[in-house]
Amino acid sequence: MEQASLASDFWDNPSAAERHLRETSAVKSWVTAYDALAAQGADVELMPEFVRGGAMDESELDEAFEALLRAIEELEMRNMLRGEEDRLGAIMDINSGAGGTEALDWASMLLRMYTRWAERQGFKLKVLDYQAGDEVGVKSATLEIDGDLAYGLLKGETGVHRLVRPSPFNAGNKRQTTFASVFVSPAVDDDIEITIDKSRISWDTFRSSGAGGQNVNKVESGVRLRYRYTDPETGAEQEILIENTETRDQPKNRENALRILRSRLYRMELDRKMAARNELEKSKKKIEWGSQIRSYVLDDRRIKDHRTGHQTSDIESVLDGDLDAFIKTFLMEFGAEL
Repeated sequence: MEQASLASDFWDNPSAAERHLRETSAVKSWVTAYDALAAQGADVELMPEFVRGGAMDESELDEAFEALLRAIEELEMRNMLRGEEDRLGAIMDINSGAGGTEALDWASMLLRMYTRWAERQGFKLKVLDYQAGDEVGVKSATLEIDGDLAYGLLKGETGVHRLVRPSPFNAGNKRQTTFASVFVSPAVDDDIEITIDKSRISWDTFRSSGAGGQNVNKVESGVRLRYRYTDPETGAEQEILIENTETRDQPKNRENALRILRSRLYRMELDRKMAARNELEKSKKKIEWGSQIRSYVLDDRRIKDHRTGHQTSDIESVLDGDLDAFIKTFLMEFGAEL
């Protein structure tokens, strides 16, 4: 593949050339990772001889062996993210459920959790839309998370997240259960063709404001896109609603809303393909997009993923963005099926 990129006519088609270079880079990263792992394994194989000869402590061998296991597990998890869409960035929608003030606060907690997770990964994050609660919290928010494998890592976060805690919003500190939904779709790039029937689009505009209502915009820069979508298999119609308040420039917000629509339609196509495959293979099992996936029971100090059974008592770290164990466990069990 590298040799092909040296051909004299390689850049005659710039788009194809760039695609070839991306594919080459992806293949090379696997070769490089495997070679590094093989060398690491060969070093560990030799270490018992050094221990027997007194040149190395057993503790050093144990540390090297544990490091090798971690490296193998990391590459195995990466192998679960081999879908074409996994490499893309992610667009995440967070919506508060029923439950009034408590639900709004829970949505804001999830927004903070995923923001901190993206920061831990070194990913770029943009808030594409933010609808504040009337008094506290968040009604809804749309994030774009840009980084290698962002969608692949986050796709298992789609579903309903359940919070159980003594509520700070009632006088008796009564234990309350509330819900918020998370939906993750791939941030499609220009290489992916998505057909949008513009005759099925309608637009509204509204005044947008920042988080908490500050800097109220006196012009209607916020846009609301409604798209009448027809399922190609069933013929059933539904409305896709997208709001964007990212900038104070209405034309840019329209462009952003269309980009989010393309991502939603792409994700719906992926879901159709996955459903068809699961029907054929009878392998869907516990994976049900849109169902309750995780419970956060704060007074019992327990966060549990209902699909994998993985749980932890370190609720502070998880709510501060340490989701790697949940993401890894999910991908290792279900990644090959998605």
